[in-house]
Amino acid sequence: MKKGTSFVAIIFLVLFLSELLVTEAVTCNVMELIPCVAAIMTSQPPTTRCCAKLKEQKPCLSTYLMNPNYKPYVKSPNAKIILKTCGVPDPDCCKGSIKKNS
Repeated sequence: MKKGTSFVAIIFLVLFLSELLVTEAVTCNVMELIPCVAAIMTSQPPTTRCCAKLKEQKPCLSTYLMNPNYKPYVKSPNAKIILKTCGVPDPDCCKGSIKKNS
C-alpha cells in the first residue's frame, strides 16, 4: 500500500469512528428541539440553533415519528420545510433503523 493511500485510509477510519461515537452519544430527548417550536408552529424560518439541534437529534427523528404524540409535528408541512432548510433528511428514510427502548 502506498504511503498516501494508507494516510487516506487512516483519515477515513478516524472520521468514520468519530461519527459512530457521536451518533451513539446522542440522547433522544424531544425537549432538545424546543428551539424549533416557533418555526414549526408559525412558519418562521428555523434559527441556527434549531438547525443545530435537529442535526444533533437526527438519529432520534424516526423514534419521534413512531410516537403518536410527536408524529403530527414531525410530519407537519412546516417540519418538512425546516428539515429541508436545515439539510436534515426526512425521517422516513430511516424508518426502522432505530428501535424504541422497551
